[in-house]
Amino acid sequence: MNVYLIFKIAAVGVLVSILSQVLKHSGREEHAFLVSLAGLILVLSWIVPYIYDLFITIQDLFQM
Repeated sequence: MNVYLIFKIAAVGVLVSILSQVLKHSGREEHAFLVSLAGLILVLSWIVPYIYDLFITIQDLFQM
């Protein structure tokens, strides 16, 4: 995992939090929830391959 991925995740977090607050204050709580959910799904789609590699590495370690 490189530092670029961490910065991308932080940028998505900041953007989602700002959009969520703006939408909540304008009375669109449903849209704010959907923006938060979309941000979560986006970040999880970036992280899942790294989690898979971690599990494979742990499995290989214990098969020695």
